[in-house]
Amino acid sequence: MDDKPFVVGLLLFPRLTLLDLIGPYQVFERAPGFETHLIAKTTAPVADSSGVALVPTATFASAPQLDLLCVPGGPGEADAYEDEDTLGFVREAAAKAQYVTSVCTGSLILGAAGLLRGRRAASHWASREMIATFGGIPDEGRVVVDGNLITGGGVTAGIDFALEVVARIRGAESAQMRQLSLEYAPAPPFDAGSPDTAPPQVVDKLWTGMEPFLAQRRERAKRAAARLG
Repeated sequence: MDDKPFVVGLLLFPRLTLLDLIGPYQVFERAPGFETHLIAKTTAPVADSSGVALVPTATFASAPQLDLLCVPGGPGEADAYEDEDTLGFVREAAAKAQYVTSVCTGSLILGAAGLLRGRRAASHWASREMIATFGGIPDEGRVVVDGNLITGGGVTAGIDFALEVVARIRGAESAQMRQLSLEYAPAPPFDAGSPDTAPPQVVDKLWTGMEPFLAQRRERAKRAAARLG
């Protein structure tokens, strides 16, 4: 194994979804030869969507050059892709990184930074079509690889995505050891993790509750895409 660490940076922004971030973080932070940073605009704690405070380990200005940039999603994602400091950091880090990655609606932040044009990408099922707003190609895969772009679907897909990354960088055995150490053996009590398998009434109720928020997200995505030209 190369002695040089594989440097990972996970973006922090207000009202991100904690599991989008912490799933990959749990995989990366003890993977052999990985060096992991939580990166935000400043060193001030960043509150996730439920109010949990996350402490950055680096800022946009102090972050090392990254081998992999990972962008989580969450309710605050639309604010993030309207923030030029955040988008500027994402563009700069992506230009130098070996891999550019996201989990859930983090792919829309990549889109707002102009990084999805003509490329396949995943996102949360309820927001997946918005990838096309940024010139990307929506893909239903749980983990989607398009060149150096690796994107995970909604929330829990972040763990699968991170194991895929570790396998690519350090080999399948290293990824399997991380999976085993986390006892990652999903066995949910219901087959309701996808709109294709959940009961229709459950899908309808969730859509009804989410639609006002999704309508706002669509409009903000269109404005962000328009700024790209």
